[in-house]
Amino acid sequence: MSKRVYIFDTTLRDGEQSPGVSLNTAEKLQIARQLACLGVDIIEAGFPIASPGDLQAVTAIARDVKGVTVAGLARANQQDIDVAWQALKQAEQPRIHTFIATSDIHLQYKLRMDRQQVLEAAAAAVAYARRFTSDVEFSAEDASRSDKDYLCRVLEAVIAAGATVVNIPDTVGYAVPQEYAAFIRYIMENTRGIEKVIVSVHCHDDLGLAVANTLAALGAGARQVECTINGIGERAGNASLEEIVMAMHTRRDQLGLETAINTREIYRTSRLVSTLTGMVIQPNKAIVGKNAFAHESGIHQDGVLKERTTYEIMKPETVGISHSNLVLGKHSGRHAFKERLAQLGYVLTEEELAKAFTSFKNLADRKKEITDHDLEAIVEEEIRQVPPVYTLDYLHISTGSTVVPTATVGLLKEGQRLEEAACGNGPVDAICRAIDKVTGLSCTLVNWGIRAVTSGKDAIGEVTLKITLDGEKVVVGRGISTDVLEASARAYLNAVNKLLKEGENNHANDHH
Repeated sequence: MSKRVYIFDTTLRDGEQSPGVSLNTAEKLQIARQLACLGVDIIEAGFPIASPGDLQAVTAIARDVKGVTVAGLARANQQDIDVAWQALKQAEQPRIHTFIATSDIHLQYKLRMDRQQVLEAAAAAVAYARRFTSDVEFSAEDASRSDKDYLCRVLEAVIAAGATVVNIPDTVGYAVPQEYAAFIRYIMENTRGIEKVIVSVHCHDDLGLAVANTLAALGAGARQVECTINGIGERAGNASLEEIVMAMHTRRDQLGLETAINTREIYRTSRLVSTLTGMVIQPNKAIVGKNAFAHESGIHQDGVLKERTTYEIMKPETVGISHSNLVLGKHSGRHAFKERLAQLGYVLTEEELAKAFTSFKNLADRKKEITDHDLEAIVEEEIRQVPPVYTLDYLHISTGSTVVPTATVGLLKEGQRLEEAACGNGPVDAICRAIDKVTGLSCTLVNWGIRAVTSGKDAIGEVTLKITLDGEKVVVGRGISTDVLEASARAYLNAVNKLLKEGENNHANDHH
């Protein structure tokens, strides 16, 4: 059996279904391009029929992202498949991914169909999808709670209809590893034609077993894994791409499996997804968490200094975490700055470099030493921002335990300075209210969080917040500064600019 495992990344489809996550087309394109750099085999770009935004994003990714299979999800009906193909048809390697539930609990309560009807619908959907592309994947939703023999008959029918990949998901995260491995093994031994297709698995993390179940399924013969960056997704999330890949990489002696992933892109991909979704990575998260390669205990520190492998089973550099000692400061030149960014994997256009270098110089005036983490924050701030409608010119705050917090903000719009002041129940609230006065919007702050990008009293603070204008669409904003209140203002303004840009785009689309 082949040792090659195909990585099917569903960050942009299942990952975006995480509560509170909403990505626009430009953000999805950024993530898709980075996933291609990471070396995933398949990008599931979205569920085209779900919304006009999803259709637009899948279409853009299919058109612009090369060297990777682009998949779109469709329920087992002709309308969904038609819309999926409309979105995918410009892709170099398009895949239609169609699904229907096969467990009795889903048949009875959700679909209200009998087993024969589901079998026929699955086969018909695959046959219809094959009219458009030779690469068709079929998923049996809630497979792990389905009757094994019935599932084998469904899979036989879709293979006969032309499916090239069959996915056996643990949709609700109910399985345990030894049970799931036995389940996969049974299906592979009792499904006629299974040797003609790739067997895929898609595990959810409701019991914290998604990665363990995925690895168990690989041991039983599955050769495609469906996963997400940072394990994001519905409910407790999905199997984490970085954990699956690094388990295979680190324990090749036990697993004997290979992927096409460039592991040095893992950390950068993780940070990008965290930044754009507003989902902060827990410090103790395996592989990409802040503490994953940190050693606090004196015994551990002593061991690592004498021999790294005493307490580290992976080199941080392997996943793209830099341990460089090169320190940049306010006297560093543009060439050294550009060189260090290149070493960190950032290749910028001259315009992007100029913007990032200006931010670097401004920060260097306030901060003695600039670390790699500072540089990463600067680049993400400068080159991943939407083109702003409003920019922050100045900010003045009056606050304290005996005064009403008041904020005065000056914003620039098309070269004109607009100023307003407002009071609030705290300085951040006052800042948001003052910005609302300038923009004429009345946004609701749904969530606000801060983390220190670096250590020390002059650490950069990274504020991530979520706002909504209508109670439905939630937008993520992000800002950095050595001043927490300035970072909050920048984050709020970033989110407001996204809202305004999306409004412009929707208005433009309405006129087409």
